[in-house]
Amino acid sequence: MPTPADERLLELLKKWLKSLELHVKYAGLDSDSYWKVQPWPEHQRPSRWIIDLASQKAAALKAQVLDRIAQGDTKFSDSLELMTFLANLIGSEHIERFIPLADAANERELERSAEAKAQAQAKAQANAKTAADAQADAKRAGAKSAEPRAVSTGTTSVTREMPKFAAAKRPAQRPTAARGAPDSPTATREMPQLTAAKRRAPQPVSTAHIARTERRTVEAPPPGRPSPKQPAKITPAQNADATREQVIADAARLIQWGRKWYELAELIARMAGRPPLPEVRRILKDNKTAVEKKAGGS
Repeated sequence: MPTPADERLLELLKKWLKSLELHVKYAGLDSDSYWKVQPWPEHQRPSRWIIDLASQKAAALKAQVLDRIAQGDTKFSDSLELMTFLANLIGSEHIERFIPLADAANERELERSAEAKAQAQAKAQANAKTAADAQADAKRAGAKSAEPRAVSTGTTSVTREMPKFAAAKRPAQRPTAARGAPDSPTATREMPQLTAAKRRAPQPVSTAHIARTERRTVEAPPPGRPSPKQPAKITPAQNADATREQVIADAARLIQWGRKWYELAELIARMAGRPPLPEVRRILKDNKTAVEKKAGGS
């Protein structure tokens, strides 16, 4: 009679074997199609011989589990689960060289995407051709309008040319007394007026004076109005507590969704805004009771 650990292990091996079958099918795809066929996590694309080796090892492990169940060994599956948990917890590093799980329900149809890509390319070529034709028509219209017009006079045609306008000559200005000798009485009367106008002209303001004025305006609040309060600083202890609570909430939610304990660390570390994988594992290890209590009480 299989134990609950045997059933969990057989279910996991079944999921792995189905995923490897899909990977064998995806091995013949090109690079662009491979990254579009499934919503993959970040990883390095596995080679075909790695997929075949993993399939052989998974099938051999399944055979050993079935053999142990037939012999009545109730500790074999528990030992394998403990080994899997310890392998993920101790000495492991977050690497990208793994074979991600492939689900047939998440598979995307590549034929439709290729057809849509071809249609978009054809539409772009048609638009480019239309733009080129319009540009050529505009050039021909401009060249036609630039040709000289011929006016028919019965038996002959005379080319009409644009009349040439002579530049209007400005009359020479006579020298006035103000622009003449400086000792003339007119020049003597205009000089005080120019001096007074120069005194009334606004003096240029230096950029340093403007900067000082703006700084005083910004720094000094208007009378009767309180100065703006500075935002409260978040201490490292508060940040660590918030991270711990977030990881505990994620773990409780994943357990409610049917995830196993050994899967929690990697799933949470791949979420946006979460700490690295070693930190997630440490938080889960220190707060296992809190996670289980929250998952059971929610």
